[in-house]
Amino acid sequence: GPCCLGPATDGTSGTKPFRGVFEQFVQPCLAELLGSSLFIFVGCLSVIENTEGTGRLQPALAHGLALGIVIAVLGEISGGHFNPAVSVSVFLIGGLNIILLVPYILAQICGGMIGAGLAKNMTTMNYAKVSGAAFNTVQVIMTLFLTMVVCMGAVNECTRSLLAPLCIGLTVTADILAGGAVSGVCMNPARAFGLAMVANYWSYHWIYWVGPMSGALLTASFIRYCRPLIFWGLDTCLYNFPV
Repeated sequence: GPCCLGPATDGTSGTKPFRGVFEQFVQPCLAELLGSSLFIFVGCLSVIENTEGTGRLQPALAHGLALGIVIAVLGEISGGHFNPAVSVSVFLIGGLNIILLVPYILAQICGGMIGAGLAKNMTTMNYAKVSGAAFNTVQVIMTLFLTMVVCMGAVNECTRSLLAPLCIGLTVTADILAGGAVSGVCMNPARAFGLAMVANYWSYHWIYWVGPMSGALLTASFIRYCRPLIFWGLDTCLYNFPV
């Protein structure tokens, strides 16, 4: 199964059925929804913002990097499908419970719509007519992607990977390839502040603080919201996150 945890050890028998259902069915579908949204968002945005000089290279790199990263950080939870065709093939060889097949596909379709919708509304053509608040959304989502990789790939012992440093670096690469033309995709307030100070250029500087901090809060909220519902015992992954 997609979850890496054993049975609860807190002796609260009344919570076990709910905990088991959430672990086995809800959590994997949420992972497929989140992973599909991020993968499709990065991929679509890289195509929309692709420059003539790069040809197919920019979208190819962005798609490949984004997919590899979401599989690396969410694969332990859901198997890392993010594609109905993959889910069907895994099901046919006995690698996916039939109860999860349709929910997986629905989660992937919903994720695709979310990612494509966000990408459509974050292009430079659309942003030319709106205020700096719109650019902030790009910073939020790209930082959410980065901080999720850090938290799931380098901090949480259940999903920690030796490839975390590489995945984190590749996440930054994918984010810049996909959204660099929109708002610079800084994802680092310290970096933005240093550049603004040296250049004495403060226009829209606030988005490089509000966006990344909001993305970090969303990542933490997602993890903290799911973990208490899933991980009840002291030996579980909830307590492998520093408090």
